Amino acid sequence: MNSYLRSRFFVVGLITLILGSGPLLIVILIATLGLYHDPNPNPVFLGILAGLTFWPSLLLIAVGVWRVRRSRERGLG
Repeated sequence: MNSYLRSRFFVVGLITLILGSGPLLIVILIATLGLYHDPNPNPVFLGILAGLTFWPSLLLIAVGVWRVRRSRERGLG
């Protein structure tokens, strides 16, 4: 895992995933636990933010994993 954290693609993808989807997941969790005044909130902006950042972040994470594994193969071979 430490070698993945050295990959900029992986780190940027992970940060994008956390910052893009995290707020929506926090609102969903807070509403589920009953800590929010509305049991069925409609966080449109947070949904749009998550929708726009989810797939690019997964792509960046996948590229980072692929590059780390490729560099390992080249180092061993």
